[in-house]
Amino acid sequence: MPPATAHPPRSRHPIRVILYAWLLSIATWPVAGEGQTPVRTAARPANTPATSATSATPTPPTPRWPDEQTAGNLICHATFPLAPLQPVLNELGSLQQDLVSQLGVPAATEPAHVFLFHNRSFYENYVRRHFPRVGMRQALFIKEGHAPGMIFAYHHRKVDVDIRHESTHALLHGALPMVPLWLDEGLAEYFETPRSRRAEGSSHLRGVRWEARLGRVPDIRDLEALASMEEMRGADYRDAWAWVHFMLHGPEAARKELRDFLGEIAARTPPGLLSKRLQRRIPRLNDAYLAHFRNF
Repeated sequence: MPPATAHPPRSRHPIRVILYAWLLSIATWPVAGEGQTPVRTAARPANTPATSATSATPTPPTPRWPDEQTAGNLICHATFPLAPLQPVLNELGSLQQDLVSQLGVPAATEPAHVFLFHNRSFYENYVRRHFPRVGMRQALFIKEGHAPGMIFAYHHRKVDVDIRHESTHALLHGALPMVPLWLDEGLAEYFETPRSRRAEGSSHLRGVRWEARLGRVPDIRDLEALASMEEMRGADYRDAWAWVHFMLHGPEAARKELRDFLGEIAARTPPGLLSKRLQRRIPRLNDAYLAHFRNF
């Protein structure tokens, strides 16, 4: 039986948005739990004691969020205890290492903040209040210029997928001046799967294998032509993932071309189109793609 049609991205995938810099100030606002009164406080690093000019003894730290934790370059703030999410938080430190080792990109030089809400209603109310121009989405990645990136999500059965997906965006954009839209999403789709299952655990794999058996190769040039998130459909996320999987698990020449491409971006050298670079390095590119997924 052929696989079911891919879900549209807005119903399944978190979305990355770019907003104005003034919105970044919202990230320092504390969020009260249910039944608590929110209090706006001066921003300071998480878990850093406040000090008084009239006393030499520092006062105990007062978290601005009920729970906060640092995971690699990601600073997590939550309206609920983070203990149940400890496994995915532990993965975030290794996620940075994996991006460096597998893609050859530099480590992110700036932190990003992850804001987690205890339920969908609280999350949606917060987003509507502070981000009125943004349509409601399952998760948000917000970055403006050189300011730290911010991730917003809520606790649900697959929040770990949202966290890994959006953290991939945050770490890539914390290290590179730009990432082509389709490749940005393809990499996030790839790294959203738990580390031990990335090669074979994605929900995309079955459909991509089926298409390969039918001799169908997604045109990478169509992905390169996508100019905005609004243009991306569910099939585009799947196809972007497929090309990333091919480059990471297929021929060594494809893997080297991806690393070289990202290396030129890191060096602020115009890299050209990845489709043309792959075609030059692998003349029978479509055949190589089909062979990869038929045999994987």
